[in-house]
Amino acid sequence: MQDQVIREFEDKAHHAIDALRTALTRIRTGRANLSMLDSVRVDYYGSKVPLNQVATLSIADPRLITIKPFERGIAQEIEKALRANSDLGITPQSDGEKILLPIPALTEERRREFTKVAKNKVEEAKISIRNARRDSNEHTKKLEKDGGLPEDDAKKLLDRIQKLTDEYVKQIEEILSKKEKEIMEV
Repeated sequence: MQDQVIREFEDKAHHAIDALRTALTRIRTGRANLSMLDSVRVDYYGSKVPLNQVATLSIADPRLITIKPFERGIAQEIEKALRANSDLGITPQSDGEKILLPIPALTEERRREFTKVAKNKVEEAKISIRNARRDSNEHTKKLEKDGGLPEDDAKKLLDRIQKLTDEYVKQIEEILSKKEKEIMEV
C-alpha cells in the first residue's frame, strides 16, 4: 500500500516535470530550435495540421531554420501560419522552393519577458508537485485513520513523500536555471 502511494506521487511528479520541459522548449532563446515551431498549425486542404507534417524542417545554422514544403502550393499557407503565430516574433522569407526563418537576436527586454514566462511555467510545475504531495498525504492519513497503516509507518511515509517533493522541486529549479542561462545568452 505504501509503495502504491509513492508510485502515484512519483507518476504525478514525473508528469509535471515532463510538461514543464515541453513548455520550456517552446520558449524562444537566441538560437534556432525546431521545437519552437511545434505549436504552428498549417491550413492543409481545410484542416489544421502540424507544420512538420507538411514540410521538412532543418537548422541551417544557429540562427536560421529552413522549411522545405512537401508540395509547392502549401508554401503560402506555411508562411501565413508562421506570421499568424506572433509568439515566435519571426518573419519568414520565401524563395519559392523553401522558406527561411532567420532567428533575430533577442533584445534585453524580450529576454526578460521570456525569463518571466519560464518562471511562471516553473511555478505551475511546483504547484502540480505540491498538489500531488497533498493528495498523497491525504491518502496516507486516510489509510492510517482506517487502520490499514500503523502510525509509525504513516509518519515514515509522510517524511518520504516530503523528501521526494523536495527533490523534485530542486530538479525543477535546476531546469529553470539552465533555461534562464539559455535565454540570457547573447
